[in-house]
Amino acid sequence: MSETYPGRVMALDLGSKRIGVAISDPTRTIAKSYGVVKRKSREEDFARYRQIMAEQQVTLLLVGLPTTSEGEDSDTAVWIRNYIAEFSEQCEVPIQYWDESFTTVHAEESLRQRGTRGKKARQQVDAVAAAFILQSYLDAHRT
Repeated sequence: MSETYPGRVMALDLGSKRIGVAISDPTRTIAKSYGVVKRKSREEDFARYRQIMAEQQVTLLLVGLPTTSEGEDSDTAVWIRNYIAEFSEQCEVPIQYWDESFTTVHAEESLRQRGTRGKKARQQVDAVAAAFILQSYLDAHRT
């Protein structure tokens, strides 16, 4: 798929209060945490995504999707699909979903290993989780 849409990929780790954002390099090799967007209204969230995508010249949006251990959509995944379906009406780039199982756990462990704890870790965990989602996707699509 990376050959079809060359350029940066943006990943979202959607949460109830915060959205983690990660961006790839233009060669789609390395994922980097971009930051956290505090959830407001869908309209404001969507405007912020469009702004980041334009600034970063994003050509693909990747959305983390939590699944159950049986591989089915969780309740959160159903909400995410609805939220992204609405966003897709005003998004000009292709959107793909990617399994985000255990990314928050990995992100929390990564932050702990780097000595980041407490409030600072809670503020960064969503962006780090988005980077884990994105790196997993990039690694799976490397040619």
